[in-house]
Amino acid sequence: MAIKHYSRYQPGMTGLIKPGRAYFGSFMLFCALGTPLPLVAQTPADTLAEDVANEVESLTTRELQPLDANAGFAESEPLTEFDDFGVAWPDMSVVADSETAASRNAIAINTEQRYSVVLRGLDNLDEAGEIRSQFRALSVLRERDGDPAVVAQIDRRADVDRELLRELLRSHGYYDSQVVTELSGETGQERIEVIFDIEAGPLYRFASVDLPGLAAAGDRTDELREQFPVREDDPVDAAAVTSAQANLAVELGNRGYPFAEMGEEEVIVDHASRIARLTLPVETGGERSFGGIRVEQGADELFGSDHVATIARFEPGELYSTGMVDDLRRALIQTGLVSRVDLTPVETDDPGLVDIAVAMEPAPPRTISGEIGYSTGEGARVEVGWEHRNLIRPEGALALRGILGTDEQFASVSLRRSNFLERDQILTAQLFASNANRDAFDARTAGFTASFERISNQLWQKQWFWSLGLELLASDERDVVGAAGMRQRETFLIGAIPMSLNYDGTRDLLNPESGVRLSAFVSPELSFHDGTFGYARVQLDGSAYFPLMDALTFAGRIRLGGIPGASTNNIAPSRRFYAGGGGSVRGYSYQSIGPRDANNDPIGGRSLVEMAIEARYRFGNFGIVPFIDAGAIYTDLYPDFSNLRFGTGLGFRYYSNFGPIRLDVGTPLNPQPGDPVIAIYVSLGQAF
Repeated sequence: MAIKHYSRYQPGMTGLIKPGRAYFGSFMLFCALGTPLPLVAQTPADTLAEDVANEVESLTTRELQPLDANAGFAESEPLTEFDDFGVAWPDMSVVADSETAASRNAIAINTEQRYSVVLRGLDNLDEAGEIRSQFRALSVLRERDGDPAVVAQIDRRADVDRELLRELLRSHGYYDSQVVTELSGETGQERIEVIFDIEAGPLYRFASVDLPGLAAAGDRTDELREQFPVREDDPVDAAAVTSAQANLAVELGNRGYPFAEMGEEEVIVDHASRIARLTLPVETGGERSFGGIRVEQGADELFGSDHVATIARFEPGELYSTGMVDDLRRALIQTGLVSRVDLTPVETDDPGLVDIAVAMEPAPPRTISGEIGYSTGEGARVEVGWEHRNLIRPEGALALRGILGTDEQFASVSLRRSNFLERDQILTAQLFASNANRDAFDARTAGFTASFERISNQLWQKQWFWSLGLELLASDERDVVGAAGMRQRETFLIGAIPMSLNYDGTRDLLNPESGVRLSAFVSPELSFHDGTFGYARVQLDGSAYFPLMDALTFAGRIRLGGIPGASTNNIAPSRRFYAGGGGSVRGYSYQSIGPRDANNDPIGGRSLVEMAIEARYRFGNFGIVPFIDAGAIYTDLYPDFSNLRFGTGLGFRYYSNFGPIRLDVGTPLNPQPGDPVIAIYVSLGQAF
């Protein structure tokens, strides 16, 4: 039996439609003749399909209701629920005739068969790709196309999908569309075809788009009108209207209107002329600038209004912006001291200003952490930590940290003040003691360090950031003396003022795909060892990222370093340059590249050069990264690019929600004696 479905309205009629607000997706425009059609709220696709299937299965034919040409159109009930694609489920009343398709006679009615779905008639539509995509996502036939079914079951699924197609077409402005379903196939054929013959009909367009109330914005009316990009003569596209409405609501908030409200849209559709008129009332609520910040009682136990104002990226008197308020909300959560925050614009005595009321709920301020790991370069290690993030208010943290490992032991106590003076500025002081036993050096060190830095982060990635520090160290270190490779311990007293300046022209901290990064590090140092002398450690880094296509990024980096002012032997081994490892030259062990002593241990040097290139190819949430690295260490002041050590390999990436997880497997191309055949590195983020 061939099943044909017919619409319940006739072209040439007009009606007043008042759709409800669309919280997700788009509103639908419906016309009703005589008695309003019942509109079905959204239900899950399988429940909806079952309801319709039961209705269709219980009848073989249903007579069309007679049309009363004089009845006119009634106002429809508003839609209140929508599916994920912004398409409202329609009235699912269906009709069928008893005409039998010739192709149906050849299909075994009671035999389970597989089927395929064919959509005919969409190719000439500009929206064909989007309609097909939405149909694939919502289709009952598509959802179950791997399951064999008898013809009656396929018929019932096709009934639901036929109505779905008509509503998709309506949502794109094709109100006179006709969809006919046909089953085609032969007995014994592996699959039968479910064919939807689609006649879209003419495209309806807007004759007028009015936003009454927007003129209250005065000189800014035209600017705000541009934020609602639906115009006269545009197609009556429900998704476009909903998107424009959401965009205008957001931009009103971002352009100084915290109390703006959108009314209920009204659409009049004229089927005779195939046009529609859209009216969307707007209440701007008046333009405002930021006033003060009010922290509610109880929330000030975390921190007060002054500190919240320090974290905010807006100043009193600046034009109100919802985006800046949302940024403040995320920044307060990021402190780790706030579990929930509500920011509410409130009226003030000044009609041109709006205060921000802040209500916060505290998060646990203490953290205990632990880590167990092993690496070929640094051996096994266990790390534990304890931190109170608001011991000295506001945001004054006390942290204790300890490391017990085969190659390293470390203990420290530190004080850190976050958002110091300005947002994302951190003041830190630390006392520590460590014992590091590396192939390159053995150092027992105690010291005091302090730093004042401006950082970049995922929430607010900055182009420029910097750090200024102080180091006072006493270190007893193993060094190699003479050509025979004799080892002896020497004590170094070191004072340093490390400084760095960084530029980031990329758009992603963990996965840059375009732009450049540059950084300069300079550390003037004074050493008390066999007299007093000074020197400076200088390092320059640069990296660049070139998107060759959507899925492929070419990346390269270079690092240069030098230590003027002292010979290699006078510089403490722990303060020299080294190369090799996952963040340096992959394929080699940690700090293994460069000149070596008679015991085949690296001795470090006064200058270095490192280079790397890689191609990052991504497919879905995964990626592969072939790479080649090179580097060398020299005892002279300037690198001469001789004796470069090369490493190559293949990396694998998993792109998680918080950044790429990196697994690199490398091998040295021209190893020195004792270098590994293969090295593996795992970390979060790209290699550079």
